[in-house]
Amino acid sequence: MTYFTFPEGFLWGGAIAANQTEGAYLEGGKGLTTVDIMPTGKNRWAIATGHVDSFKPIEGEYYPSHEAIDFYHRYKEDIALFAEMGFKALRISISWARIFPNGDDETPNEAGLQFYDDLFDELLKFGIQPVVTIAHFDVPLHLVEAYGSWKNRKLVEFFEKYATTIFKRYKDKVKYWMTFNEINMLLHLPFVGAGLVFKEGDDKLQIQYQAAHHQLVASSLAVKACHEIIPDAKIGCMLAGGATYPFTCHPDDVFRAMEKDRESYFFIDVQSRGEYPGYAKRFFKENNLTIKMEAGDEELLKKYTVDYIGFSYYGSRATSGDPEILKQITSGNVFASVENPYLEKSEWGWPIDAKGLRITANQLYDRYQKPLFIVENGLGAVDTVSPDGEVHDDYRIEYLRKHIIQMGEAIQDGVELIGYTSWGPIDLVSASTGEMKKRYGYIYVDKDNEGNGSLQRLKKRSFYWYKQVIESNGANLD
Repeated sequence: MTYFTFPEGFLWGGAIAANQTEGAYLEGGKGLTTVDIMPTGKNRWAIATGHVDSFKPIEGEYYPSHEAIDFYHRYKEDIALFAEMGFKALRISISWARIFPNGDDETPNEAGLQFYDDLFDELLKFGIQPVVTIAHFDVPLHLVEAYGSWKNRKLVEFFEKYATTIFKRYKDKVKYWMTFNEINMLLHLPFVGAGLVFKEGDDKLQIQYQAAHHQLVASSLAVKACHEIIPDAKIGCMLAGGATYPFTCHPDDVFRAMEKDRESYFFIDVQSRGEYPGYAKRFFKENNLTIKMEAGDEELLKKYTVDYIGFSYYGSRATSGDPEILKQITSGNVFASVENPYLEKSEWGWPIDAKGLRITANQLYDRYQKPLFIVENGLGAVDTVSPDGEVHDDYRIEYLRKHIIQMGEAIQDGVELIGYTSWGPIDLVSASTGEMKKRYGYIYVDKDNEGNGSLQRLKKRSFYWYKQVIESNGANLD
């Protein structure tokens, strides 16, 4: 196997999110967020898709975000471990409700601002670049209750104020930003992606695409503010990526695959190219959707496009134009997919397709001609601590090795890549299921699905493997 040299300055690291790691859900003046009312178990999925019965945590339910892995109190210990691996970057998110507890507050919460100041200082002490997502699957709950979240244009104003506040505060510490995490998830998990709640009789598609317009306008306003306040910063968008394959070479299958990709590309087309594409306008017309815009929206979208494209990659999808084939559809990583007989699956049924990372990177680079940043990729698996106190996660090493090889191939293809922050460098709460047993990390956290455990950190075998990958700038993957 030939391994490639990665570009000088390539940002190797890992990615976490505030709502899946921090815990301390009401400490330091933080307000409740959407994720704080998402329990584990059977009720989680209904809430994630927008069917919310209560805006308060319910007695008897377990809410994993409330403690998570207690990164809020343990970040120094965890960052020291990331530094030991040699991280060049750590992708984190800021919890909006730590800065503006209700989302519409007049003034920001100083305790929340100071927490991230301290966090960034700790990263920079070890030479680790913070890569910051402004909105990562948590909306202040008050904005959902009082305004209907992103279906309401008022959220554009609140988000702009929030973004401007953190740009001014952290302008000397953070040079890489992203606006919305996996912005296309709004179509698949509307409460997770945008705090959307549906009532009986609602036109869901109309609400989702109107909310999408508001997020896209907010994203452009954030780009504008970032460029004005931190001229040397880069600000990107973020896609839940993964190419869609036609199930066969039948033209109907090929066309259907293109349409499924466009569902996601729509968001990045607007954020990167600066305008609504023709296929989206046709889709709106054929589905009787009317996107309400304000004067100046189109000019704003056109003028303030992103500097780079961030994306997650966990696997590819497949689809068909044949209704009979579509009956065999399965769910993998939220995205429904026809089962691909050529691919293995993870323990959670997600297709494992390393070459798909190369394909996806090439497609995105061909489409946008802007630098790419792989900001999530990893394997969720059940890890066990052996009697000798070790975690032998060779399956994770093999998964990551194959994906990094394909990332190197993409660079050889001419794709411009800023960096690679694998998902979950430390075990954390699963966004989709709320589980802890679905582990991604190089670092094991002693906690189970019911919240029991010491929270002790333990280096897995993959910890030492990833350390040598970074040391060699991707040349040593053995």
